[in-house]
Amino acid sequence: MIVNSTQIRKNESEQGERMSEFRRTLSTFGDTTPVKHPYDRGFDFQNCERNKRLMQDGNLTIKAMKTGTTICGVVYKDGVVLGADTRSTGGTIVMDKNCEKIHYIAPNIYCCGAGTAADTENTTALISSQLELHRLNTNTESRVVTAMTLLKQMLFRYQGHISAALVLGGVDATGPHLYTVYPHGSTDKLPYVTMGSGSLAAMSMFEQGYKDDMTEEEAKKLVQDAILAGVFNDLGSGSNVDITIIKKGPNGVEVVQDINSIKPNEVSQLRDQVKRNIVTDIPRGATAVLKSTFEKFRPELVVEEATPMEL
Repeated sequence: MIVNSTQIRKNESEQGERMSEFRRTLSTFGDTTPVKHPYDRGFDFQNCERNKRLMQDGNLTIKAMKTGTTICGVVYKDGVVLGADTRSTGGTIVMDKNCEKIHYIAPNIYCCGAGTAADTENTTALISSQLELHRLNTNTESRVVTAMTLLKQMLFRYQGHISAALVLGGVDATGPHLYTVYPHGSTDKLPYVTMGSGSLAAMSMFEQGYKDDMTEEEAKKLVQDAILAGVFNDLGSGSNVDITIIKKGPNGVEVVQDINSIKPNEVSQLRDQVKRNIVTDIPRGATAVLKSTFEKFRPELVVEEATPMEL
């Protein structure tokens, strides 16, 4: 048998190239660096710089999303009262008439959310799981300031792209605490706070009725009035009023949730307090008829030709 030496060298060269390619493939298995594709798809926060340049050149206009909600909270003598409406909207359409906006964070901490429903629910769920792991590791009660710090650090990391405006309240070993957390990560600690599109109307009720060392009933009534003010003065707020009371009890922190504490058919008393102007009550016949014309309606008859069905 005659063996061609040129063919043997060619086969050995091809085999060597295949082995080199195989070794390179094995070496990349442990590499966790993301592969950069020339046509990357999906949302990327690095596009923020690109969008800024496009806006400066006038080639891009980003429209702000209008969200609607009224949430608030107040600190009273023994704890914190949180309140929220229950309307969820998509543009000008009411998507959910009984949406829960007061989210569980810890056994002694709750959080009201305004903004995009998915962002508020998943943000609070993430922080709640982190605090649960912290309690299991330390065997201690969660502090309200810890939840606030985790929330503000997470939201600041995304520079406001997570639409979650939060009212955080709770009671821990240092007493009752109430915070606001804005979507960009800034926070405030105040005795009473409001957030959402109906926050201005709710704040007017707080500034009028707040006082130091309120009782639980006074604080609950004030929060209900604040949420109702947002419901009646903001189209993005409506439906029922949810209340959550967090207070220090003899056996630790107690949480009392009053879901749908005020329903739409129970707000007639608030409407009765509004004094309508007598000018709006115009008696029948007070407006003179200057001219009247009557025409007989004759519908237009349309005859359509049709092809008979073949049998």
